[in-house]
Amino acid sequence: MATRRNRTRKNKQEEENLVDVVETQETQSSSESFLEDNQNTIFGVLVAAVVLIGLYMLYSQFYAAPKEKQASEQLAQAQFQFAQDSFALALTNPGGGYDGFSNLASNFGGTSAGNTAELYAGISYLQLGEFDAAIEHFKDYDGAGEIGPILKNGLLGDAFAEKNDLDQALSYYKKAANAGDNQGVTPYYLLKQGLLELKNNNNAAAKDAFTKIKDKYPTSRFAQDAEKYLMRATAAM
Repeated sequence: MATRRNRTRKNKQEEENLVDVVETQETQSSSESFLEDNQNTIFGVLVAAVVLIGLYMLYSQFYAAPKEKQASEQLAQAQFQFAQDSFALALTNPGGGYDGFSNLASNFGGTSAGNTAELYAGISYLQLGEFDAAIEHFKDYDGAGEIGPILKNGLLGDAFAEKNDLDQALSYYKKAANAGDNQGVTPYYLLKQGLLELKNNNNAAAKDAFTKIKDKYPTSRFAQDAEKYLMRATAAM
């Protein structure tokens, strides 16, 4: 043990990764016996792991990557129609023989482009007043990253608000406001949360939502509205 204490700092990391021979001598015999008795099983597990890794690489190279590329190419045409506010065409017939968001979401599940199509499809249906279809796509959308979870819950709130299901809308606006911290969209859904709380005469809860915007997002374009509604909520308490 003295030798180990005198090793240089340069070798310290290597030392930490080595097995202490003295401490493992008593179990070495049983370990060797275990390996001998189970070598076929262990070898089988290793082979299975290698096969799985190989299959995953083949899937990524020859299936997933081409499918992702194909979905991305299809998505661009639907996005073009979406940008023109042609939501019905974007959903089902963007032109040029390309699929719309609805088919892309169904046919390219598991790809990033297919997931993006879910979001676009939901927004398109929301714009067309088909709120149940919008909710279905928003729920299928795998919101990820900084903004994805906020958008997913916020847009679900919008769809339920359009259906006049204000309890569900408020629930999703709260989820959106707590799903992340983004200067652009978090205060937007905090404002919507506060407005619904105000509508329901939950003035204290409304005040909290508007105060968060004022304190955490003072440079947001929603801060001025929050200040106005904060005064109203405070006066109503």
